[in-house]
Amino acid sequence: MHQKTLLASLMFTLAITPSFASSHREAPITALDQKADITDWYAFVDPAHTDRVVMILNVDPFLEPSNGPNYFPFDPGILYEMKVDNNHDGMPEVTFQFRFKTEIRAPGVFTGLVGGIFGIPAITALDGAGSEGLNLRQTYTVTMVTKQGRSDLATGQTLFAVPTNVGPRTMPDYNALRTKGTYNLANGVSVFAGTVADPFFIDLGAAFDSLNFRTAAGGGVLTAAVDGDDKNNYAPNSLAGFNVNSIVLEVPISMLTVDGKTHPASDKDAVIGTYGTTSRAKVSVLRSATERDDEGEKEDESRWAQIQRLGNPLINELIIGTDSKDRFSMDAPKNDKQFASFVLDPLLGKIFASIGIPVAPAPRNDLLLLVQYKAPICPGCAASDAGPIADLLRLNTGIAPTSFANAKRLGFLAGDAAGFPNGRRLNDDVVDIAARAVAGILADGAKYGAPIGDGVNVPTTPITVEFPYVAPAYNGRNSVHMGPGQPGCAPGGTGICPTN
Repeated sequence: MHQKTLLASLMFTLAITPSFASSHREAPITALDQKADITDWYAFVDPAHTDRVVMILNVDPFLEPSNGPNYFPFDPGILYEMKVDNNHDGMPEVTFQFRFKTEIRAPGVFTGLVGGIFGIPAITALDGAGSEGLNLRQTYTVTMVTKQGRSDLATGQTLFAVPTNVGPRTMPDYNALRTKGTYNLANGVSVFAGTVADPFFIDLGAAFDSLNFRTAAGGGVLTAAVDGDDKNNYAPNSLAGFNVNSIVLEVPISMLTVDGKTHPASDKDAVIGTYGTTSRAKVSVLRSATERDDEGEKEDESRWAQIQRLGNPLINELIIGTDSKDRFSMDAPKNDKQFASFVLDPLLGKIFASIGIPVAPAPRNDLLLLVQYKAPICPGCAASDAGPIADLLRLNTGIAPTSFANAKRLGFLAGDAAGFPNGRRLNDDVVDIAARAVAGILADGAKYGAPIGDGVNVPTTPITVEFPYVAPAYNGRNSVHMGPGQPGCAPGGTGICPTN
């Protein structure tokens, strides 16, 4: 299909579809509650510790690194949760809860983070000497909830959230400071919470200009050379230079499976379903500073109203209609049968078909592997094991991970079984994978495998080599955005990103 054919669909697309890919504000309700907005959800087996799963919950989109004076704290009024379904019923059997508490340590100081001036030392620590400049400081708790009860995973440690990177005067060695915010808890659990460089990558500007993709990158259908390049970008990454708040948890696989054991990939019990949620109290009472909640209340389910959930990066962005997005965000995965029509006959597939891209015919049963326990992610699952239609990011913990250096950006589509839609890694190009899934590549790659893509193939900031894997926050004083007409594209990130 010629690239101009895709561009010719612009007005048609504008009239009938709300989005093409993740805007980082997936539903109307979260556009009005940015702090509760889940930008991305990841779950993968750790290449460095193959007996553990890493789960990452990113919230609060488009954080401009220089945007003081209080920057980007987590919201103490939000209950952040990571949830795991291990018996294929579409409901969580294991939940990890995160609550944050904010302290203002120097009420007379005009900014949340300061150092290197007026007798205040540069910030080199999260607590004790060197932390004096952390005026706005946050601590948090990690609680594991199962049918056996609740347990505090911090086991007496005080966990500090890592603040954003204000700049070299305030934080002369930010990487060292950030390292102090990585905690090893009991039983092989590790945790990190803080502001990081947003790992997501997409040409948002082109996507939301009614699929007006850069002709230099193929105009929405990639050339073989661009499609085969897992190391470079050929269009501007709209998230370059922006930060996001991230909670990263690494947990032994044995803490997540239905029987507390590890299993080979062929065993259905190796496969778990994961998702993240944000919730607010159903009843909120404004109190004076001396009456504020001490955050010690029991996090019982009846107290909270879910604001958003995220499992697969495909479902909310590409499948669910705008009028149903809020209901989808606030409902439980086990109730997703009500949205099945969106999956079995996706609107975006009709758009692709209308402009000449081969698309698999409805009903789209090939997409059910994203919302049920089925092969190839769950090769050991019989038809009776599929469970209800439920948007969960399913992960086969028995499939050996691929090192980040050798990972294929197209994951499962490129023969890398450790990648999306088998879980999701930081360098999985879910935009291109999701678009091709909608076209029907999972049904028949030979017939419905058009190389749809935006030309943004990799994160702007590389994945780190060790936990927490998300890259350090961009520097508030010195960061820039890699937009059209600026360096940041091929070759090697030094080329000028195309405008057209």
